[in-house]
Amino acid sequence: MAQILNPGFPGSQKATRPHMEPRSPSPAAISSVERKFHVLVGVTGSVAALKLPLLVSKLLDIPGAEIGEEDANHATVRKRENLMGALCIRSPELLLEVTVVTTERAKHFYSPQDVPVTLYSDADEWEMWKRRSDPVLHIDLRRWADLMLVAPLDANTLGKVASGICDNLLTCVIRAWDLSKPLLFCPAMNTAMWKHPLTAQQVGQLKAFGYMEIPCVSKKLVCGDQGLGAMAEVETIVDKVKEVLFQHGGVQQS
Repeated sequence: MAQILNPGFPGSQKATRPHMEPRSPSPAAISSVERKFHVLVGVTGSVAALKLPLLVSKLLDIPGAEIGEEDANHATVRKRENLMGALCIRSPELLLEVTVVTTERAKHFYSPQDVPVTLYSDADEWEMWKRRSDPVLHIDLRRWADLMLVAPLDANTLGKVASGICDNLLTCVIRAWDLSKPLLFCPAMNTAMWKHPLTAQQVGQLKAFGYMEIPCVSKKLVCGDQGLGAMAEVETIVDKVKEVLFQHGGVQQS
């Protein structure tokens, strides 16, 4: 697999019109022992989207990374003016940045104020693009990210991705995804949906693309049914992300 540590993005020229072309940072900006790893989290309209704030928090707590004093003081209120205004977690080994892409239906299940990183949705794609010279958000997101994690991946978006449909910001990012970079997905749906023959076909198609499944689990679902279909536990998801980070030299195994 290709090296996936991304040099990062520049700051904005204006708050309403970010400069979105990638550039290499100056040697003074990043020390020889500090590396960046960009995690893009996709969230879809499963009730498991309730866990988004916890998931982001746990990603930012990955061993080997500490929130700096300034970041801790402003984590819940700061939204930077550059494209990837993600909360940065700094340590001598790692600079971990997390950004979230949400579908419209997913917004029903969480409050943006509870998510301490930048959130992008469909409206941002269109607001940033006015003419041919303007940036295309889904392309810049896929360039920025070193790893993508879709959690939860609902039945609707699973079907779209397996079929190549790209009708919102999240599915456009996935359709344009660089297959040399890891993409992890966490299915989450009702047991009856999970048992439908189409689901196995569609999950198999995603795995054929090289995407990594973090399997759903069996439990009592919000609807009251008992069975497979619940999103994997947050701890399981974070452990898988840490495993991928370790494989690419991002963090030490604990």
